[in-house]
Amino acid sequence: MCSRGASCKLYGEKGGLGPSTTQDLAVLGRKPLLARLLKMYTGRIARVDKYSNAHTTGVLAEEQTVDAKNANDAKASENIFVENAPAIPGLSFRHFRGDEDYPSIFEVNNGSKVADRLDHDLHTLETIRHAYGTTRDHDPRKDMLIAEVGGKMVAYNRIFLERELDGSRIYWHFGFVLPDWRGKGLGHAMIEWAEGHAREMDARQQGEGAVYASTEVHSNMAGRGELLVTEGYEPVRYEFNMETPDLAHIQDLPMPEGLEVRPAKPEHYRAIWEANVEAFRDHWGAGETAEEDFNSWISDPMNEPELWMVAWDGDQVAGSILNYVNHEYNARTGRKLGYTESISVRRPWRKKGLARALLARSMKMHKEMGMEQTALGVDTQNPSGALRLYESMGYKVVSQSTIYRKRL
Repeated sequence: MCSRGASCKLYGEKGGLGPSTTQDLAVLGRKPLLARLLKMYTGRIARVDKYSNAHTTGVLAEEQTVDAKNANDAKASENIFVENAPAIPGLSFRHFRGDEDYPSIFEVNNGSKVADRLDHDLHTLETIRHAYGTTRDHDPRKDMLIAEVGGKMVAYNRIFLERELDGSRIYWHFGFVLPDWRGKGLGHAMIEWAEGHAREMDARQQGEGAVYASTEVHSNMAGRGELLVTEGYEPVRYEFNMETPDLAHIQDLPMPEGLEVRPAKPEHYRAIWEANVEAFRDHWGAGETAEEDFNSWISDPMNEPELWMVAWDGDQVAGSILNYVNHEYNARTGRKLGYTESISVRRPWRKKGLARALLARSMKMHKEMGMEQTALGVDTQNPSGALRLYESMGYKVVSQSTIYRKRL
């Protein structure tokens, strides 16, 4: 779990693998980049060639039921009708079938992001399987809509539920369309499907809280915000993606009296997670948590506990920064960028300079590892003054993301 607060690393396409940069596409072109990623992470991609092509004002697709040795790969028999689907020859819609779909999902997800100049945020097969397979209140076999043309995946949308502490139920949906298939009405149809599916999901929920459809749009996603506004969404929150120009002038700051930094060991992980959750409870978008969230968090393939900076007051976690390095991104682009993310300080230890001291130590650690810059994301309306802190430590805004919501 990573509550939207000071800064955090998110996977359900609410932020991805790290803050945006402005340098990425100068390194590798789109097609060579995708080809290289596919070679690195997929090997030979096996595709299934059994599809249907029904077509009216919507699209009806029928899938055949197939026996599978692995239950996770079993296909479901389904009929999917999508209202107001565009009149594209050979277009069909279906749900997620299992592991066999991940190479194509990987290709569409990354192809869409490269087109939007978001190749800092590219998945590997490992991270996308983790993100989609461990999201609570999300069943890929029911909560994903896949669009194919002539049997090839060209777009998809996924939706999942988050319950906020005020009782609101937030149905996050994220869609990806390959560039050659944009501007044809697929985005509009998938948004409508997501909203309808959210209403179906919510009919099984209990409680009187407000219900919203929600998504996040990066500033590079031209036309996406305008599309959402025409669909009745409103911008409700903004996030800055920030980087340091270099690591030449790191402040030398002492730890607050009585606190010490210790290496994060496996027996500490639960306490670190619980402290992080507690610290973000008073931030916008804070949500309920469950055991599944801890399991998803601790199994995140991007975690590097050996880089975490955790401050202790006796046996209590006072605050932490869950540093990491996106090694794949650095190798692909030639950058030396480290992430200072999930910055949290519990209430009893705030206003003591702890976040600043932990951030300085984290930046120094990244520099000693050979990194040349550090990055993070921050809620622009963070109640603890995080934005001012990061600016004072040398971080500069490089891009922005906007959260849109619509009352259902």
